[in-house]
This record gives sequence, structure tokens and C-alpha cells, in this order.
Amino acid sequence: MRVDYPMKHTSQSKEDWYRQHVEPHADMIRHWITVRYGEYCEVDDVMQESLMKLFERFEIQPINSPKAFFFSIARNTAVSHIRRSKVRTAESMTDEHALSIIDEEVCIEEEAARNHELEILTKAIQSLPKKCQKVFTLSKVYGMSYQRIADELGISSNTVANQIAIGLSKCTEYMRRNGRN
Repeated sequence: MRVDYPMKHTSQSKEDWYRQHVEPHADMIRHWITVRYGEYCEVDDVMQESLMKLFERFEIQPINSPKAFFFSIARNTAVSHIRRSKVRTAESMTDEHALSIIDEEVCIEEEAARNHELEILTKAIQSLPKKCQKVFTLSKVYGMSYQRIADELGISSNTVANQIAIGLSKCTEYMRRNGRN
């Protein structure tokens, strides 16, 4: 399949072409780059480099869809800037910073272990009978007093105490069966 491009456009000046085909979209593209990549790169640099590439292409061959082409150039330029900055950051990293990353990995492992234990505890609570589960959750998760739970559920505070004791016992047993002390 052959695509025919129009002949070189000599009738339209670069400034006129910019005003007609690029300028109406520049603010929208700048906003998109800012929202999408602004935290990671200099938006003004990305826009300037994108416009330079757009004009270089305009001088070589006509651009059939300037808005889409400008958008693609800006997106690719932003990604390139981010990649370059990551390489520079990695090259300038000190040994001390590298050690802090290793420490963070230890923290990540500890957090993963805590999350696993929390998952087991959650399953233990979910395995309780419904009444016990509700009382236990209100007490241990939401920190409500025995009396407030009793008033809320219309039961005696002795029943609340008994249900919490049952919940603790069953959760402890569940955790032991699943490898946690």
C-alpha cells in the first residue's frame, strides 16, 4: 500500500502553519504533559524540544495530522527526558544511598510478613460465628467499650465479655494452626 504525501508546502509560511495547526493545541498538550509527567520532567523543556522536532519535520515533509503528531512527539520527548534523568540519578547515587535502599528492602520484607499475619488474622476473625465476629471486631478493631457494644447490639456486657473471650480463643487457635504464634 502506497501513501502519497502532498508536494512540499511552499505556499504556507512556518509561522502561519504554526498559528493554524499547532498553536490551538499547544495549551492542551502542555496541560496533558504536566498532568501525566510534570512530576518527573521539566514541562517547558519537553514542549520546546517537541516544537523543535515538529518544525524540523515540517521542513522535510508535510504533516498530515499536526495535532496527533505534536502529541506523539511531546509524549515521546517526555518519556525520553524521564529516562535520561533516571540514568543520571542512578549514576550519581552514593554508597550511603545504596545502603539505605538495602535497609528499605529489609523493611519491605518485614512489611510483607506483617501483611501476611494480618491476612491470617483477618481470616481467623472471618471464621468466627457471626455474633462473636461482630462483638470481637467492634472491640478489637474499632476499640469500642464493652458497655457501648452491649448497648449497640442490645446484649448484656457479660455476653460481650464472653464473646470476646471466645473470639480470642478461636483466633489464637486458628493462628496456631496456620503457623503463627
